[in-house]
Amino acid sequence: MIKQCWFFLVFLILSSPLAHSKEDVLASLKRLPIQEGGRIKPLDTFARESLALIYGKETYEHKPAIEVMMTWALEPQIWETKEFVEIRYNLVKKALHFEETQNYFTLKKILGNDRLSYVLQELQSKRESKAKLDPYFQALQRLEGQMGVFQSIASGDLLHLVPPDKSETSPSAPWWGPSRWTPEQREAFGQVNRSFVKFLLALSPNKNISEDELRQLKENMDKSVTQFSALARANNLEKYPDYSRIDMELTYTEWHPFQKAWILYLCSVLMIICLWIFKWKKFYFLSWLFASAGLVAHLAGFILRIYLTGRPPVSNMYETVIWVSFGAMVFAMAIESIYRWRFILLAGALVSAFCLILSDNAPVILDPTLQPLEAVLNSQFWLTTHVLTITISYAAFFLAFALGDFGLYFYFKGESEQDPKLRAITLSIYRAMQIGVALLAPGIILGGVWADYSWGRFWGWDPKETWALIALLGYVAVLHARMAGLLKGFGLVASAVVTFSLVIMAWYGVNFILGAGLHSYGFGAGGVEYVAGFVGLHLVAVIFIAVLHQSRQKMRKH
Repeated sequence: MIKQCWFFLVFLILSSPLAHSKEDVLASLKRLPIQEGGRIKPLDTFARESLALIYGKETYEHKPAIEVMMTWALEPQIWETKEFVEIRYNLVKKALHFEETQNYFTLKKILGNDRLSYVLQELQSKRESKAKLDPYFQALQRLEGQMGVFQSIASGDLLHLVPPDKSETSPSAPWWGPSRWTPEQREAFGQVNRSFVKFLLALSPNKNISEDELRQLKENMDKSVTQFSALARANNLEKYPDYSRIDMELTYTEWHPFQKAWILYLCSVLMIICLWIFKWKKFYFLSWLFASAGLVAHLAGFILRIYLTGRPPVSNMYETVIWVSFGAMVFAMAIESIYRWRFILLAGALVSAFCLILSDNAPVILDPTLQPLEAVLNSQFWLTTHVLTITISYAAFFLAFALGDFGLYFYFKGESEQDPKLRAITLSIYRAMQIGVALLAPGIILGGVWADYSWGRFWGWDPKETWALIALLGYVAVLHARMAGLLKGFGLVASAVVTFSLVIMAWYGVNFILGAGLHSYGFGAGGVEYVAGFVGLHLVAVIFIAVLHQSRQKMRKH
């Protein structure tokens, strides 16, 4: 059994596309550098991000993003009648008189809609008023971006593949698109396009292709890409990037370490469940093995992301979610190693897997792309000390929340407060809250020092500052009530669940609901109904189980 698990573990870690021996005809095309979004990235990353924006996924009908994006540039008219532009927000579909049950539409239908200009004028007026964009206008803004990206790729305006020559003295000068290329560069990229077309024709459904033919296609593609990149590099040797960083980003994208991490965390959860069912102690060892392997994959993802961005990975909501999931696993393993109560490791693995699955499946809300640092955050010291500290405290509170859910389940079953399981859960919640408060308090103070350094004042009652303080005071009140004997077992369990709503407001609500204050770099949109449902269901559960527990207590007294 253990040997089989080791094999499965090695398979998960090594099963990246880069580990496969089959030749990838488009490999050289994928690693072609392009400037977009304020940084240099592989063409494959640009293609994935563009397809994810327009279609909502990184593949289209099992076709890789690089293949789809190249056909946009070569034959854009074919795509005008394909339903691949994602519109999910119902109010936008209603405004355009589209079928609300449909999520994908053709460009022809969108561009030919007589109400499109009207709704886009509404969007522009809203932007000019500098008012906060509500979810409807944010969805309109996304639609505008979807159309703009496709049209810019189709025209070649976004294909900034050649660095500016030395006549451009500005260090931030944009790279050149096809309209500024030399005839030699255009001819070389034309050869890249011809090699790509031959590849598409060779892979048509009614044609069998041999390994030799595939190898020849790859050689042709590699040769044409090499010729073009040599001409692009010659335009400005100093600005053309080192391929080591390009290749590292391809490794990060194709290996997808955070996906590997949540798969391994779920394996750890499964091992603990098997331990409770079959009572075989080796399952406990296996649960630790999978959790540790998941943590290694998780850490590898952070290291790669830090290398590629040159900063701590906590500058947006996506990065804080994967950082919080990492912290929850670390804290769970630390407490579990002391008490060996098993459910602590289970809670940590569930929280971490939940966060990573959420970040994997909500790219519109949680943007996973590698973006340059906002100017206001351009301080490695404060970004590391303040943001890392304050967000890692959320991990401890999230762990306490998950343990609180476990406690509510046992109270729902009617377990006595003197039950060893509930006493262990209560102590674990208390420890997790202590860790969270010990991190959140200095995190807020460090934020104040940074605010004084950046904005000239230590504290200004900014919504982000205020809600972080409210969350801290909420947990401090719970800990003091516990120490004073005002909160017994059920009270602490219920408080762990209820008080986490303060963290959700400080973490998510200020950025995605209020959208006000000086912390505008973290603002976003989407997911309000899901988060509200998540919080609401837990509050209802706490009230219901509290009433049930109280009635049982009265019955026992009588």
